[in-house]
Amino acid sequence: MCCWPLLLLWGLLPGAAAGGLGRTYPHWTLLDSEGKYWLGWDQRGSQIAFRLQVRTTGYVGFGFSPTGAMASADIVVGGVAHGRPYLQDYFTNANRELKKDAQQDYHLEYAMENSTHTIIEFTRELHTCDINDKSITDSTVRVIWAYHREDAEAGPKYHDSNRGTKSLRLLNPEKTSVLSTALPYFDLVNQDVPIPNKDTTYWCQMFKIPVFQEKHHVIKVEPVIQKGHESLVHHILLYQCSSNFNDSVLASGHECYHPNMPDAFLTCETVIFAWAIGGEGFSYPPHVGLSLGTALDPHYVLLEVHYDNPTYKEGLIDNSGLRLFYTMDIRKYDAGVIEAGLWVSLFHTIPPGMPEFQSEGHCTLECLEEALEAEKPSGIHVFAVLLHAHLAGRGIRLRHFRKGKEMKLLAYDDDFDFNFQEFQYLKEEQTILPGDNLITECRYSTKDRAEMTWGGLSTRNEMCLSYLLYYPRINLTRCASIPDIMEQLQFIGVKEIYRPVTTWPFIIKSPKQYKNLSFMDAMNKFKWTKKEGLSFNKLVLGLPVNVRCSKTDNAEWSIQGMTALPPDIERPYKAEPLVCGTSSSSSLHRDFSIKLLVCLLLVSCTLCTKRL
Repeated sequence: MCCWPLLLLWGLLPGAAAGGLGRTYPHWTLLDSEGKYWLGWDQRGSQIAFRLQVRTTGYVGFGFSPTGAMASADIVVGGVAHGRPYLQDYFTNANRELKKDAQQDYHLEYAMENSTHTIIEFTRELHTCDINDKSITDSTVRVIWAYHREDAEAGPKYHDSNRGTKSLRLLNPEKTSVLSTALPYFDLVNQDVPIPNKDTTYWCQMFKIPVFQEKHHVIKVEPVIQKGHESLVHHILLYQCSSNFNDSVLASGHECYHPNMPDAFLTCETVIFAWAIGGEGFSYPPHVGLSLGTALDPHYVLLEVHYDNPTYKEGLIDNSGLRLFYTMDIRKYDAGVIEAGLWVSLFHTIPPGMPEFQSEGHCTLECLEEALEAEKPSGIHVFAVLLHAHLAGRGIRLRHFRKGKEMKLLAYDDDFDFNFQEFQYLKEEQTILPGDNLITECRYSTKDRAEMTWGGLSTRNEMCLSYLLYYPRINLTRCASIPDIMEQLQFIGVKEIYRPVTTWPFIIKSPKQYKNLSFMDAMNKFKWTKKEGLSFNKLVLGLPVNVRCSKTDNAEWSIQGMTALPPDIERPYKAEPLVCGTSSSSSLHRDFSIKLLVCLLLVSCTLCTKRL
């Protein structure tokens, strides 16, 4: 038997789908940048199985960390030494000291080693109820990995630079429909955009959609990020624009939200796709697509790219954007996008020095009542959600209420990672009916900040948004809110502002300690303590909100601009209790004794197996 069939037999090709005991691993990712460390995984009921495939003949380390560092991590180390497999469960404390876990919750299923690679497969419960283990949920997990040329029977040696971290969503179900590799596509990609040497730039460029003589559906969208610019390109929004233009609007791009921005850009209000840093390609479910080619569909689109340049690098030129794959095989429903949450505004305020602070953006029942009754009284169906915040963000939930009763969460991420934001597919589609209301709930930490954090475009400012992908498409693009600013200012003692308002930010008139200061300067002058911050947080969550309820054609529903009271809801949100797994009763360990296949594939291609 030659080497090539043996490589296939034992799954040594990176990304091989089959495991050593016949288990398939539908999810694969490369953890390092050199192609040496592959991770495969598969959820089965209350358990999750992992396959590590690493180019080393020493130990392989894998684990979960709250920050991506070694402190307070849940770690497993395994390999094959002298023909015998091993797997040990460890944890680290806050001082990064490695200790063997008294409760061994990782169970070795298969191990092999040849002259170049080590492969191990193991299982664990999603929730072990071991205080030293990380529960695996729908939230982002920060995977840590390492390997060494020597084994670790008596404990792992320091891994040097053979280590890293990657954020993943292990339980995010992917749509498994197989797409043709020959699908046609078109690119919406910036050409030689000069990035200014400032921390935040929003660049806008209009594009003309290819002319289709009949209806088509976009069924997949991928980011096209210039190599080396993975951390520069923070997010991309694609907007539908008015069709009443000629191609002169395509002449050149311009900085967004700038006083000299072309008027044509102002007509582009309807988000039709969103991508954020860390996300990969997105495939629409088999019954839904983004419609192109009809009178209601975009003829011109605006690509908005957020560049994040915190080190003020000079001379950067970017060519990034999106790739859209389409088909003439029309699907049943047209997809739409609703932006929900907090309208991006300086009225979104977060005090400094707060370990935890909560903001809420309301997609109000008044907006959903008016829009859905007019467009789709039977409701719309949400199939994916992108949760979006900036650097202070620590967790986001999209809560759903109907007639005062809380429904199942639409989406959540209790371990939000600014550098990893992608659409979450819903396990089951959820219906939004007229009169429902949605709350985007964002949790922040500003404990290391000395000044106020404001809502805004910079990554040092904050956002609290949810992008809902749904069907069938209706005439609603934004369902958001703005909290009242005057009651926020009254909290710090402001009594009067100069009217009429002629400057922005507007100016305080009284009391004396704030006279002639902008409201931003006044908020920063206030002596914030943790106690004051908690009281302020309680106040803000109960304030009346200004309703934003926008149509897809740059118009507004009649509820726009009205004031509404936030619903009386339970705070904080109470998650369902985690159910601990019992590994001893698992079918994997009940139906058969574990067979560990230890294989030494020699350079001469002789296969040696040992069954234990």
